[in-house]
Formats: sequence, structure tokens, C-alpha cells
Amino acid sequence: MDKVTAALNKVGDMFRAITGAGLALLATAVVVQVLFGPNAPFLPVDVVGGIVDITKQLGSEGLVGLAAVGVLLALFSKK
Repeated sequence: MDKVTAALNKVGDMFRAITGAGLALLATAVVVQVLFGPNAPFLPVDVVGGIVDITKQLGSEGLVGLAAVGVLLALFSKK
């Protein structure tokens, strides 16, 4: 049982590291887009526009969107 727990802990640590790296990359992309505008040649994606679209979509869903935001917050706030 200890081997299974250790393996699950390793997998959980790996997912936390990947999620942390993804959030850092997202934050960097937002800062780059704010500094250089939406047409930055080295960032071909409108990151801020995508975040705004997701926020609008979740907001228009009412209670389901609020529940989804709560789940995401719970997932990302665990240390």
C-alpha cells in the first residue's frame, strides 16, 4: 500500500508542477500582451481576449458557471 501511495504522490506532484508551469506561462503571456499589445509578433494568440471570452461564457451560465469557477479556484488554491 505504501508503494501505491508513493506513486500517487509522485503523480500528484507532477500535475502540480505542470499546473504551476502552465499558470506561470499564462501570467507571462498576459504581461507580454499588456506591454506589447495584442499584435505582439512573438505571441500569436490573443491571451487576454481568450480569458475575457471564458469569463463572459462562465458568467452567462449563471449558477453552473459559478460552480465551475469555484471548482477551478479550489483546484488551483491547494498548496
